[in-house]
Amino acid sequence: MAVAHVLVFPFPIQGHINCMLHFATALVGAGVHVTFLHTEHNLRRLGGRASSASGSPLLRFLSVPDGLPDDHPRSASDLPELYKSLAGGATGPYRDLLSADAGADPTGGFAPVTCLVADGLLPWSFDVAEELGVPAIAFRTASAGSFLAFLSVPKLFELAELPFPVGGDLDEPVRGVPGMESFLRRRDLPSACRRPKDSDDDVGPALRPLAKLSADNGKARALVLNTTASLERSALAHIAPHMRDMFAVGPLHAMSPAAAASSSLLREDDGCMAWLDAQADRSVVYASLGSLAVITHEQFTEFYSGLVAAGYPFLWVLRPDMVKASQDAALQRTAAAAAGDGKARVVAWAPQRDVLRHRAVGCFLTHAGWNSTLEAVVEGVPTVCWPVSAEQQINSRFVGAVWRNGLDMKDVCERAVVEKTVREAMESDEIRRSAEALAQQVKRDVAAGGSSVTEFERLVGFIRELSASHGQSQ
Repeated sequence: MAVAHVLVFPFPIQGHINCMLHFATALVGAGVHVTFLHTEHNLRRLGGRASSASGSPLLRFLSVPDGLPDDHPRSASDLPELYKSLAGGATGPYRDLLSADAGADPTGGFAPVTCLVADGLLPWSFDVAEELGVPAIAFRTASAGSFLAFLSVPKLFELAELPFPVGGDLDEPVRGVPGMESFLRRRDLPSACRRPKDSDDDVGPALRPLAKLSADNGKARALVLNTTASLERSALAHIAPHMRDMFAVGPLHAMSPAAAASSSLLREDDGCMAWLDAQADRSVVYASLGSLAVITHEQFTEFYSGLVAAGYPFLWVLRPDMVKASQDAALQRTAAAAAGDGKARVVAWAPQRDVLRHRAVGCFLTHAGWNSTLEAVVEGVPTVCWPVSAEQQINSRFVGAVWRNGLDMKDVCERAVVEKTVREAMESDEIRRSAEALAQQVKRDVAAGGSSVTEFERLVGFIRELSASHGQSQ
């Protein structure tokens, strides 16, 4: 049987890299050779941290160009440009890497690539692989619920649920996403479903492409999702008929965590852990809106005022590029004042998984990105969700209305609401009980014999079978 050598290729932004590196680490743990494909820009940013953190001869890191100048900011607003330039800049080198001999490294024990697991946002990568005879598997880093919402977009148009009427009530229930009719509202659909401001378009420009991408993932040999059956059983059941095969293998960070330093494009401030050590149990609000979100100065002021008024110590991740006009002197003074009295700590980036498992953290104010949502679930930390974009709106609805391990604060950024919601999340015994029960349930899924471990073992077998058939065809 041919040696399985999987090329893992994430879309080159922080959240996707994190998730797919956990996946690569899990494959290595199962004895599979893995090449993890970064962009040249990201691999330079990581430097020696990428390779030094792997600790395994079965894992190597290679790169392809993303087609953008090195000094390009690659910010959230630039993602469409990055998406297009990556397809143009990477296709040639990527094709070379997949060719029979170029991907091999006999001295390192790496045979030619026998299977591709690529981000579902990179459909061209599947086409190239299959053209070269390399079987391709799609990996989606978002929740099953949000993936199902994108799959359901044609039905939403058919039922006239989309586009939303001008001035329509965003709390109106939505039909057409199977299994979610009892709790899904217009405001809970992915952000691309909304009419853009200052635009004549009925929906966001990314909606139809994302819906097509999701449908096209059904052409891959299988779909892998970083979730677990106990969290998203209904969504998974409705997705399965659209896919050739499907594997729910999460939360991957709890099954086979990659070293954070090996994937973080931002430098983590470990000093915040000593500050947490000095705080009382469950007394701290941890606030982070992820690696891409950008807020206005007014929103910053409302968040800050609300956190201060809530009365709890808080640890706030405030990236240098997070607040528009972030060099504003008043903002800098405010952040300094927050830290000055010892009741707050402001950092540019934090080791989030370590923070969430710390005994001092009482709740998590989050953008409800799927990685962050899962990390809070695993640690049993109540969450306050303020979704910004993409699929975060639907994740926050699941938190507030389905799992009930937190509160959904979407579409509101007022200090009084921040204060009230944070206090409720910190003080509600009911929310904490739900969060802790959910954590125990998910931990069973990732323990020996649990659903995610069983599915991962099935996936490894599937990859070995694909690799063997690829080897016979060469």
